[in-house]
Amino acid sequence: METAAPTPSRHADALPPEPFAPGALIAVLLPLPLAGPYDYRVPPGLDLRPGDVVLVPLGRRQERGVVWGLGAGTLDAAKVRAVLARLPDAPSVPEASRRFVDWVAAYTLSAPGAVLRMVLSVPDALEATKPGVAFRATGVSPEAVGMRMTEARRRVLDACAGQPPLPAAELARVAATSAGVVKGLAEAGLLETVLIDPMDAESQADGDHPGPTLSADQAEAAGRLVAALDGGFSVTLLEGVTGSGKTEVYFEAVAAALRAGRQILVLVPEITLTAQWLDRFAVRFGAAPLVWHSEVSPARRRRTWRAVAQGKAAVVVGARSALFLPYHDLGLIIVDEEHEQAFKQEEGVVYHARDMAVVRGQVGSVPVVLASATPSLETAQNAQAGRYARVHLPSRHAGASLPDVRVIDMRRTPPDKVDWGRSWLAPALVQAITDTLAAGEQSLLFLNRRGYAPLTLCRACGHRMQCPNCTAWLVEHRAWSRLQCHHCGHSTPLPRECPACGAEDQLAACGPGVERLAEEIAKRFPEARSALVASDTLSGPGATAELVRKVTDKELDLLIGTQILAKGLHFPNLTLVGVIDADLGLSGGDLRAAERTFQLLSQVAGRAGRGERPGTVYLQTYQPEHPVLQAMASGDADLFLEAESEGRRLLGMPPFGRLAALIVSGPDEAAVESAARALGRTAPRHPGVEVLGPAPAPLAVLRGRHRWRLLLKAPRAARVQPMIRGWLNAVHWPASVRVQVDIDPYGFL
Repeated sequence: METAAPTPSRHADALPPEPFAPGALIAVLLPLPLAGPYDYRVPPGLDLRPGDVVLVPLGRRQERGVVWGLGAGTLDAAKVRAVLARLPDAPSVPEASRRFVDWVAAYTLSAPGAVLRMVLSVPDALEATKPGVAFRATGVSPEAVGMRMTEARRRVLDACAGQPPLPAAELARVAATSAGVVKGLAEAGLLETVLIDPMDAESQADGDHPGPTLSADQAEAAGRLVAALDGGFSVTLLEGVTGSGKTEVYFEAVAAALRAGRQILVLVPEITLTAQWLDRFAVRFGAAPLVWHSEVSPARRRRTWRAVAQGKAAVVVGARSALFLPYHDLGLIIVDEEHEQAFKQEEGVVYHARDMAVVRGQVGSVPVVLASATPSLETAQNAQAGRYARVHLPSRHAGASLPDVRVIDMRRTPPDKVDWGRSWLAPALVQAITDTLAAGEQSLLFLNRRGYAPLTLCRACGHRMQCPNCTAWLVEHRAWSRLQCHHCGHSTPLPRECPACGAEDQLAACGPGVERLAEEIAKRFPEARSALVASDTLSGPGATAELVRKVTDKELDLLIGTQILAKGLHFPNLTLVGVIDADLGLSGGDLRAAERTFQLLSQVAGRAGRGERPGTVYLQTYQPEHPVLQAMASGDADLFLEAESEGRRLLGMPPFGRLAALIVSGPDEAAVESAARALGRTAPRHPGVEVLGPAPAPLAVLRGRHRWRLLLKAPRAARVQPMIRGWLNAVHWPASVRVQVDIDPYGFL
């Protein structure tokens, strides 16, 4: 995406510096899927400014909303109702957040209220936080109350000196004792209780906390990121090979922003994989950041939202939704692993968090850092064109070398025959695992397929087990004795009889998943201590932290996993990576298939040899001549990206052209097809603009909804949003049919 400079909303241009006058007509945006703000009047005695959270009447109910600016004045004055109240304890929504809502809504063709709902994502946070109980020293001496002073009690009193009151648990942690000691001191009169905001008691990251010694390359890169903090909006691509220390480099920019008193946002693609990152952050800055994602408890989300809005949260690390928090004074945005597809939001308001992070930086005059070892083609092209600055780290930190990549042609050296059935490992990889185990080093086997087998069919009649809600095969999970759909979550016990012909014990697993690979490893290497790692088995940050501990402490010899192992984990003793099906993902007609496969293979290969010992990577493939495999073998990423760019340029595909998808869906197949064909008949007719479809989507049924797709292809300079808005306004469809617009689509299923 190439972003134009966001302009202030139509309301922001005329915002008065003083409160609105009584009787003034104001616009209030509600966090509902509505086309825009509604007009209300300011009642006498109510002090209202833009950004205030208010209570307004809507029909027969009352709703919370945000004062957006001056009213449009399109309603009969007699019909305009008055604002009921301002929520006194709700932090106001900053101007930058309001402008961001307007921009995102216009770009994604979403209802502004639906975008605002992502900002006001924690309704309870609009009410004041219940005060917490904290303790501070009274100044009374132990002798005065006849209390014997123990070492633990002395540590508690010393911890109270020179810092604000702390809750019992936090005070006990600082003093390395129990909460019972704290309460005993309070009962004796040596401590007293005070009421505080719970966030005031939490430790914040310290920008002056000493960091590690950087290499010359790292120090130069860090200096450029720090210098960008004083220049307003900018975008810098921080590119470096896996293991080059990109995190420590952007930590220096974080430290500088902290010293300036600004807030920092770090976006990560997979919050469950941040255990090591969080540990490194706490060591570097003396305290953990606030974390934002869907698994955070409601109480913690409430406190975090208010802390962000009130400026008490110094650093937030989170998934894509963290971008919409109402930052009080945002000073730096970092998008780690910016190439990851997980930054794309596919439901509700459809957006790409990396692209919207750039927009948020423009709106708030905030510098943005995009970090990756394998930048997306869009980001690389923006850097090449000079729209983004580029900082490059060419070598691994502390003298570690890049792994040796070897391609195994499975057509020439297929797996050996084995007693237990079929093998999925080439002889060269089996020998490499054997040698690695003998050397006391660790291995990783990578296969990007969850479960035991991707397909189950009947040997008697050929029936394939399919999801009843989706056009997708059910994946066997033998560990659970179940078949599961990875699109809608449908799950059913693994049957003994074929549901089509009734034959018993004729259902066969076809193809390998990681469970099947783990089964082979257990039989080939029974003495090896192995672990299966997939999103099904790694339930959250705690499980990730325990996995990291076991690998670091050498309690595991071999990891078998999916792409969840490819992202940012650091295992110093891991020297061998084997990719079981390097061709997976190269087919299917996806625009970004080759780019995505290259990024994934590069990331997983980068897990090898990050410590003192060199690493080796084996790629099993039936297409060794493919440009992706050739680039991996030669280590020439630039050559691959140049070829990929040229192919996209010739076809006018992103980043050299624009795409927008329309996904038509509904429970009734005929109604969906009719609506899709009506859209096809009224498709825009503009020079250089082409509309492909309508056609049934590759996933023709998803979660019980039938799906058709249309794809608009346009030149890069085209403004596709007005085009699509006029297109949709010309067609009417039943209420049961939904048309979702995806500007800059990343998935084509």
